[in-house]
Amino acid sequence: MADAAASLEVAEVEVHYGSLRVLDRISLAVEGGQFVALLGASGCGKTTLLRAICGFVPVTGGRIAVGGRDITGLPPDKRDMAMVFQSYALWPHMTVAQNIGYGLKLRGADRATIALKIEQMLSMLRLGGLAGRRVTELSGGQRQRVALGRALVISPQILLLDEPLSNLDARIREDVRHEIRTLQRALGITTVHVTHDREEAMVMADRIVILDKGRIVQMGTPEEIYNRPNSPFVADFMGASNVVRLAVRPANGGIAIEPGPNNGALALAGPQAAALARAAAVRAHFRGEAAQLHVGEIAHDGELVLRGRIAQASYPGGVWRYSVQVGNDHFLVDDPRRLEVGAAVGIGLAAEALHLYAAEP
Repeated sequence: MADAAASLEVAEVEVHYGSLRVLDRISLAVEGGQFVALLGASGCGKTTLLRAICGFVPVTGGRIAVGGRDITGLPPDKRDMAMVFQSYALWPHMTVAQNIGYGLKLRGADRATIALKIEQMLSMLRLGGLAGRRVTELSGGQRQRVALGRALVISPQILLLDEPLSNLDARIREDVRHEIRTLQRALGITTVHVTHDREEAMVMADRIVILDKGRIVQMGTPEEIYNRPNSPFVADFMGASNVVRLAVRPANGGIAIEPGPNNGALALAGPQAAALARAAAVRAHFRGEAAQLHVGEIAHDGELVLRGRIAQASYPGGVWRYSVQVGNDHFLVDDPRRLEVGAAVGIGLAAEALHLYAAEP
């Protein structure tokens, strides 16, 4: 809808609520047409950053620019942006068409233009036949499409999405997120999306920005963030929440994991291992789906094996999920087989399944 995809630059932005610093010198560059997800837990600053971008929250330092134009001091209605809210924020007394066309009416567009653009939006968002219906008569997914149509009909340079799918049930949410992504690609509009849902960010975004305590802790493509988390915090947030402490020593330009009472040995090479050559111990993070459960012969060449017993079993669907007790620790591991509680097993971890970080002494 926009004439050209506009870039977005956030440079050294700070936001304070009284004496509390909520955003701490945030810098972020979004290319024109790119879809960026701001990901983090509640209170990390992602929604504040989105609201600072659109002008709802004043910044106490730094600069925000769209297409190279400094908009830091402009009010929200002068920034050429549109936001889709978590709560939809639709007018309940208005019809679908009136809600979609509301922004155009405020901007003084003539009736013919409003009618044409509303019709285009209804077709694009698969809302044909619903123009005269009140939004209170729509499903959650339909309401979200109306909110998206109201945002897009004004042809903004930047589209901002503030957790717009969190009120939808799981099945509808999956459908709508694919619809939004398809529409965004077709329009080529620069988009910033706030979410706390890791899978949602992975599916929808070109780039993911992870925030914690008002700071950006990692930026990258979904593959980079998932496969190469740069800290224990990011590893845990991206699903590698099984953590085991292991003794290591330098070996052949990398490290060797020392055998212990509940684990075997494994030699590791490559940049990640080389960076840990001076560490005496590491924190190894891994995902349950990246592990292999071994029954019977526990030792397996080429893997780090953690020896334990099955403490609990559940069936979430498709695979069995086991809580495996290894010493005093418990790890969640998925496996397609049905195994008995109490069975002796080994958790097999290939080198690529391990995300390693130096452990505190």
